[in-house]
Amino acid sequence: MPTHLVQSRALPRVAAPPVETDPGVLARVAEDAAHYPGGRPAGLVRPRDAAEVAAVLALGRPVLAVGAQSSLTGGATPFDDLVLATDRLAGIELGDTTVRAGAGVTLQALQDALAPHGLWFPPVPTWLGATVGGAVSTNAAGAATFKYGAVRAWVEGLTIVLADGRALDLRRGDVQAAADGFVLESPDGARAIPIAPLPMPDVPKRSAGYHLAAGMDLVDLFIGAEGTLGVVVDATLRVAPRPAARCLALVALPGEDAAIRLVDDLRRASRTTWATGDPRGVDVAAIEHMDRRAIEIVREDGVLARLAIALPDDVEVVLLVEVELGPLEAGRDLWDEAAGALAPEAPDGSLARLCRLLAAHGVLETTELALAGQARRAAAFVELREAVPDSVNRRVARARARVDARITKTAADVVVPVDRFGDLMVRCRALAAARGLDMAVWGHISDGNVHPNVIPRSYDDVISGREAIVELGRAAIALGGCPFAEHGVGRNPAKQALLVELYGDNGVAAMRAVKRALDPASLLARGVLFPPE
Repeated sequence: MPTHLVQSRALPRVAAPPVETDPGVLARVAEDAAHYPGGRPAGLVRPRDAAEVAAVLALGRPVLAVGAQSSLTGGATPFDDLVLATDRLAGIELGDTTVRAGAGVTLQALQDALAPHGLWFPPVPTWLGATVGGAVSTNAAGAATFKYGAVRAWVEGLTIVLADGRALDLRRGDVQAAADGFVLESPDGARAIPIAPLPMPDVPKRSAGYHLAAGMDLVDLFIGAEGTLGVVVDATLRVAPRPAARCLALVALPGEDAAIRLVDDLRRASRTTWATGDPRGVDVAAIEHMDRRAIEIVREDGVLARLAIALPDDVEVVLLVEVELGPLEAGRDLWDEAAGALAPEAPDGSLARLCRLLAAHGVLETTELALAGQARRAAAFVELREAVPDSVNRRVARARARVDARITKTAADVVVPVDRFGDLMVRCRALAAARGLDMAVWGHISDGNVHPNVIPRSYDDVISGREAIVELGRAAIALGGCPFAEHGVGRNPAKQALLVELYGDNGVAAMRAVKRALDPASLLARGVLFPPE
């Protein structure tokens, strides 16, 4: 029977790993992928197990646990913190339907370990260099959230080292909140962990501070907490059989409205397939999108030429559609290259129905397919999508170096119910135009999740961009969405302000009460989610 009581356990007493203070080494961990300015690591430690993590926390120093430092919010940038790198927490233990992976295991290494067994971890974010600990700590999500959901739904258990150096071994279903929360029992006595339920947005992905819900599982408190409540040592994750095969379609469209209409039809067709179990139905796992400005910058950078991807000059939106193929389609020659059409012997399956749907929208002729077995072409499509943020980030770095050292990445990560996505984009375009911002927009249109990014020409663009992001976040909230879809809140001042907009002062106070209960000295990830008290 579930209980609201949880017992922490003592870990073996061991020496803490050595603290590295070489300036050259520390420079490599001074900032995360957001290039958040002013990072100051006080030292670097690399524990090998939970006991060494506890020994680090026993030093009584502020600690920031990091994985790949791929945060886009400054959440993995240290400010006089001891940086606890998780790369040595790298064990993988495979079960029948789950895998237990150390916090430092990269998602690529996880997928590689599962592949020989015909398994995979479906909800991985786009960048596979991220780590298991980071994915759990941000409730990561990515392209395939449309079909598979975010990381939270796949976490079955966690090993956490708390700020007091004791460990929690959590298994989903064992510990659930009572009316007033949880009780943590230890030799020092019982400690209340208050849970005041919040009205959380009903969207497919949400990385917006602590998950606080009536009757919630204790596992969920640490998912998405951004390392502020404890250090994730390992996670037990559900896995699934790999799809028999997949196809990628790169679709060029003449306008945003046309793209939204096509995506709506693809969503409906896929949900019908899942509901009926029709093995021939369209089975879309993900739909990515890139707007005209995003395509322009990768064209400028020579990416299209290098990848031999031809797009019409008047393209306004490019969609990257991932379709899972059924057993009848796997291993078959489905496409006649010479005719540019489905092969006569192709079965009436997911690919055939996708092509008919694209034809009905008048875009089959502006679509390129990468079929099962065409791994290199599929990789080129994915590389195009990944080149967009890379190209933007290079421009941000160049502007910081050449124009103003105060320039930083200025971007939003908003999600709305899918039927309100068009409304969100109208507001997004209006905000950029009103401020004269150069903005590239891309994201996961199948989830209603978008990433507008400012391409700064001056520091004034950064200031104006931040204002636009706050306004867009408010618009997302008004549309029933969330200003934090995948990347979390981190140290970003605009996002911390939006956390208050989303939940109100009382909601943030409820989160702070949880933080005080588990980390009363505020030693873990200080300044992440909300400013220190």
